[in-house]
Amino acid sequence: MLATLLLLSEEGAEGGLGGPFSAEPGLIIWTWLVFIALFLLLRKYAWPPIVRLTEERERLIKQQLEEAEKVNADSKAALEEHRKLLEGAKGEAHTLINEAKAVAQNEREQLLAKARDEQQQMLDRARREINVEREKAVTELRREAVELSLAAAAKLIQQRLDSEADRKIVERYLDSLGGE
Repeated sequence: MLATLLLLSEEGAEGGLGGPFSAEPGLIIWTWLVFIALFLLLRKYAWPPIVRLTEERERLIKQQLEEAEKVNADSKAALEEHRKLLEGAKGEAHTLINEAKAVAQNEREQLLAKARDEQQQMLDRARREINVEREKAVTELRREAVELSLAAAAKLIQQRLDSEADRKIVERYLDSLGGE
């Protein structure tokens, strides 16, 4: 091939072939014939698949863009729904917290009331027990007073007064003293 190019360049230098910018009518006709033949062959066999592939590619890109827009719209809707759910959850959480606080306050008040009631019951029971014990003590003191009175009277009389009638007399006397 290199040898062919050298031969052609030597012939062009001797004047057999024109330069690259010279116009030769035979060469122009053959160039046009080759161009038209190549154009028709490409138009019949190459362009339909190229056009079909280009159209398919264009349709695929258009479909992908539509799907992307749909996914984008869906994601925006999901995001908005998520925001609404989050706001709702926050509202529910605040409501639950407030309800829990109210329930806790109510329980606290109930426990305090119950503690007060129990305290009052304990005080009442203690007062009753104190009264019972005081009555027992008073009764015991009266009995002791009767015994001491009888003992004192017996010493004074120099005899022992032990009869039931004597006891009743002294008890009536002490009752009369307690009633005044």
